[in-house]
Amino acid sequence: MEIVRKPSGKQKNFPIDAHACPRHKNPSAYPAILCFHSDMLRLSRFLAVCLLAAWVIAPSTARAAGRAHPAPHPPLQETGFLNRKIELHGITYRFQVYLPEQYRRDDHKQWPIILFLHGRGERGSEGMWQTQTGLPEEVRDHPERWPFVIVMPQCTLPGYWTDPAMMAMAMAALDQEAAEFHGDPQRTYLTGLSLGGYGAWELARSYPHRWAAIAIAAGGVFWSYAPERWQQASTLPAEYAHALRRTPVWLFHGTDDNVVPPRESELMYEAFKGGGGHVRLWLYQGLKHDCWTRAFNEPELPHWLLGHRLEGPAASHPGATELPALAERLVIPFHPPAQKLPPAQLDSLAGEYCDKKGNPTVTVFRQGDQLYEKNRQGDIAELGAESAYLFFYLNGSSTTRLIFQRDAQGRVTALILHDDRHEERWEKRKVSF
Repeated sequence: MEIVRKPSGKQKNFPIDAHACPRHKNPSAYPAILCFHSDMLRLSRFLAVCLLAAWVIAPSTARAAGRAHPAPHPPLQETGFLNRKIELHGITYRFQVYLPEQYRRDDHKQWPIILFLHGRGERGSEGMWQTQTGLPEEVRDHPERWPFVIVMPQCTLPGYWTDPAMMAMAMAALDQEAAEFHGDPQRTYLTGLSLGGYGAWELARSYPHRWAAIAIAAGGVFWSYAPERWQQASTLPAEYAHALRRTPVWLFHGTDDNVVPPRESELMYEAFKGGGGHVRLWLYQGLKHDCWTRAFNEPELPHWLLGHRLEGPAASHPGATELPALAERLVIPFHPPAQKLPPAQLDSLAGEYCDKKGNPTVTVFRQGDQLYEKNRQGDIAELGAESAYLFFYLNGSSTTRLIFQRDAQGRVTALILHDDRHEERWEKRKVSF
């Protein structure tokens, strides 16, 4: 539409047809009339061309931007603890599998694989509780020690691992994960704790040629829910030992276990020893039922597992077919024997120790011939001397150590708290006179 403005300011609308414009009929007759028809027509054509160009260019611009800033590719395979499920006889079971950080699906490398059976308290159907204790907990603390694919099925409530359905589910989960994640059939291992120790013994006897090595903590073959099995105490352990005479077994038990008596592991040890098997029994002095925290924290355990393959006892003995007989029974003290140090030595260690900001953290003091530590909350702990400058908590963790550092002149300058996972260093506050 064209707008024509007359000198009076009054506006009239005229048709788009240019020849209908009075100016075209007689331009000299309308000297003050402004006609914008041609200009508007050119402008509208220009805008239409711009819109068409924008419509054509926009997609290609987006594609070009995509090429300039490509989206990151997702990893070929997630690692860590992964949710899994398996269906067996119409029932879906949820469980977990652990893949070490170095795992790569596309390199087709075969990985050592562990089947881990949890204890009574982790039963359920959500598929995750079994990752809270035992081997999974240790893997979280020290992933560098465990270069394994680890399969962690979950026993349902109110079942037991020795139920045929649960044993079948555990083996099906192992088979499924081994196939998908390239589990090495020559390096397939079995572990279990407490109720899972019962199940591990059953799976070991039922599939004796499947396992390169077995490690069981606080387990046995005399189930607490089947006390009549004790009537076979003179014969039952030998049946397991005979079936597994070529399989290395490492047993762990607390000497004060009042849930699964340590006699269960003692009887299995004697049976393997009598049958010429390859067995180790470590008894943790003073520990009750929970010996698995200490057992799976043994740095030697993953190396011991990897040292065994189905075709031989160790990779360093290629072609070996016979596993050498071994019977090792050790009682592991909770703490080393505490040494007695002279008062002057203890006095040299006493003092206030501060963090990096100078805040007092602990105070070490002597009382009689004994050394104590007092923290900032006021709690006091008795210290035992493993050596002149290495101490432990007499009523604390078996892995925690206090290390007193000295300078070139032999003066104590700092205190280091070292446990299984980390270190903290505290400077000794200098005393001014």
